[in-house]
Amino acid sequence: MKAGKLGLLRVVVLMLVLRVSPSSSASYSRKQNGRKFMLPVPAQAMTSSLMLNRVGNSVVLPLHGNVYPDGFFDVTLNIGQPSKPYFLDPDTGSDLTWLQCDFKGPCQCFTKAPHPHYKPSNNPVPCGDPLCKSLHPPEYKCETTEQCYYELWFQDGSSTRGVLVKDTFSFNFRDGKQLEHSLVLGCGYNQTPGPFPIPNDGVLGLGKGKLSIVSQLSMDGLVRNIIGHCISVRGGGYLFFGDDHYDSSLVQWISMSNDLPEYYSPGWVELKFGGQPTGIKNLLTVFDSGSSYTYLYPPAYEALITLVKEELTGKSLKEALDDETLPLCWKGERPFKSLDDVSEYFKPIALSFANDEKDTQFEMPPEAYLIISHMENVCLGILNGTAGRNLNIIGDISMQDKVVIYDNEKQRIGWAPEKNCDQLPKSESASI
Repeated sequence: MKAGKLGLLRVVVLMLVLRVSPSSSASYSRKQNGRKFMLPVPAQAMTSSLMLNRVGNSVVLPLHGNVYPDGFFDVTLNIGQPSKPYFLDPDTGSDLTWLQCDFKGPCQCFTKAPHPHYKPSNNPVPCGDPLCKSLHPPEYKCETTEQCYYELWFQDGSSTRGVLVKDTFSFNFRDGKQLEHSLVLGCGYNQTPGPFPIPNDGVLGLGKGKLSIVSQLSMDGLVRNIIGHCISVRGGGYLFFGDDHYDSSLVQWISMSNDLPEYYSPGWVELKFGGQPTGIKNLLTVFDSGSSYTYLYPPAYEALITLVKEELTGKSLKEALDDETLPLCWKGERPFKSLDDVSEYFKPIALSFANDEKDTQFEMPPEAYLIISHMENVCLGILNGTAGRNLNIIGDISMQDKVVIYDNEKQRIGWAPEKNCDQLPKSESASI
């Protein structure tokens, strides 16, 4: 995710990782906020994987960052031998976890990162490995049988190239047990920066594929194949793998769609504005924690802008043409200090899911699609999406103050209101 800006539409070789390209009309600033370094777990405190070889456990990780002004989130994972901390962008739109890596590849080109580059253990993944095959189409031919290469391109012009390796991840589980476990990740030895580089060491792939960290943990019997996150409107939050950290009686569930089976998609939705149908229908939608903002297919975006502007007619808001924080901002008679100051001007938006007899809706109150800019204006955090494809992304801004659950075992997505996302769940949970 990028600072105070649009997300990316990342195109991965033979895979699509959902992002939307940045708008030239917006300017962005970054600042690196302070983070607590998580010390590696002492080796003598570790539990063998055989003692944890069961489901019914979970891992909880604090999220650092915010939608605005930072525009990105990260979690800390300890990886390698010896174990060292790295900041990773948690991305439900990507399967592969990868780090910038000190590896003797054809070219060693890196972008700025908060930690020294990861040095892998000498444990490459061969090209014939099932996890390598899951990264490539059936017709892919190995350059060498000893090594599994990957290459990812991003629409903003950035890219990463590397090899798959196996290395040790250090986990603290909710029940108090600690574990070192070998998992496959990407060792990225050739990175090309985009115009707005992310200040992280790499990406934590949380997608539905076999390479996803949670998929690997689940296949090894350590956690259930369930992912969830809770993003606070005040910044921060938490991410969890495995058993539930939510009140199941409050969760609204929708089945994952077969129209985009490789992504966390609830399928087709209709847009509602102020509780009323808008006629904006047949929007193919994806939940993506790797996008700071929410994106609508251009015709739907333009229709929503028309509705918002009509609703503001006669009110004391004027477009702030000098504020380039996001493409559309308004100024009031007085500077806005918080979103509480603007809620009276804007109506709630909802996504109503097609083919759902219960009329399940994903509700977005004003604070789930607006920000207050550094110029103390209010800006619309729903942005113009990808031209040429009816693809609509529910990003972090719209998932704030909600627990969002991706249940890969039952093939469903759920959400429930939660006002304390900036507090870890009350349990014996521990971070990495």
